[in-house]
Amino acid sequence: MTTIRFIHTADLHLDSPFKGMTGLPSARLNELRESTFTAFNRLIDYAVETSPDFLLIVGDIYDGEDRSLRAQRKFQEGMEKLHEAHIPVYITYGNHDHLSGNWTRFELPPNVHEFSEEVEEVPLTVRGMDVVLHGFSYPTRHVREEMISKYPPATDPHSFHIGLLHGSLAGNETHAVYSPFTIGELQSKHYDYWALGHIHLRQHLSEDPPIVYPGNIQGRHRNESGEKGFYEVELSKTDAVLSFVPTSAVQFGRIQIPCVDIRHANEWLAVCEEALLSFATEHGPSVVDVEILNLDDETAAFFAQTAEDVWLEAIREVMEGHEPFVWVQELTVTNPSHRQESNSLMEAVLGQVDSWSENEWKQVLGDVYQHVRTARYLEPLKEEDIQELRHEVEKLLLNELPTVLEVNR
Repeated sequence: MTTIRFIHTADLHLDSPFKGMTGLPSARLNELRESTFTAFNRLIDYAVETSPDFLLIVGDIYDGEDRSLRAQRKFQEGMEKLHEAHIPVYITYGNHDHLSGNWTRFELPPNVHEFSEEVEEVPLTVRGMDVVLHGFSYPTRHVREEMISKYPPATDPHSFHIGLLHGSLAGNETHAVYSPFTIGELQSKHYDYWALGHIHLRQHLSEDPPIVYPGNIQGRHRNESGEKGFYEVELSKTDAVLSFVPTSAVQFGRIQIPCVDIRHANEWLAVCEEALLSFATEHGPSVVDVEILNLDDETAAFFAQTAEDVWLEAIREVMEGHEPFVWVQELTVTNPSHRQESNSLMEAVLGQVDSWSENEWKQVLGDVYQHVRTARYLEPLKEEDIQELRHEVEKLLLNELPTVLEVNR
């Protein structure tokens, strides 16, 4: 069976600042800030080693429209390596790296094709087989209107047709909605593969044809947990084989540690150390949230004698110096005696919070962003900021609701 083989990646977010990583030792913080570049280098090295027919990058190469010089230089160097290996690269720019941003440009080598702001068809030949790529780049940050109607349907059944689209599934508001589409609209184009970008969660929306988000290549905060990477795709006219290739340099995760019949601090530290080392052995360098649960009454009373931030500092000290490193970003102790009682109230509050649109979040935070003295120091509200705020709301509810319920008994 005649096939083509290519790499599908998106959402590189090179030079992400990793905001909110308070307390992380400087050496570890630097390792984390380098992680997007490390993941990118793994992508480039894999491509050079395996020689795909071409590589697709579907938006958000950079973390912001003011692309840093360092990020552009690193990207340009990666493209040069692919040029030397005779690997063509096709790029669409998304909402984070749109064409109207302010930056000092680096010239990319001739193996790189950058899609324009209009939906265009790019033909290429792979070992005698005709391939047509369809895509566009964002002219500005906010492309709210649907663009799928501008993609032409495939009319030649003998050519491979691949769509590149940085956008959102219509009705899914877990991310900012850009260039919305429905699965049916993509399927109606009769393409052989849809290479998507924008959503950082790896997922397949359809198998026939494959409609695929590869996710980002490096998690940037607790809401982007798990292994990250890209897809290597082997495509024929009747089948597609997708192989996930991991690239994460640092993995975000969450660990739940049961603690029963613990009466001494050293017992608890030993249990946590074992669980964290096991996680690091499996996943490599990690930033994790730890939830302590299944406490019996005596163990819960034991934990209550010391503030959670003191317990957190203690486990951080125990884990210091271990390789691969594990940084505990947050510690939560869940008391089961209050959990069931507070669940319904917490779910009601979080349900209301989750229903807020981006504009409603801005209204809620209006006093902060409109304050004369503080507004100038604040960056524009981003989607990841909203997710972090939502997490803080949940954390506050977990910590405070049991106390409120106890007072009102």
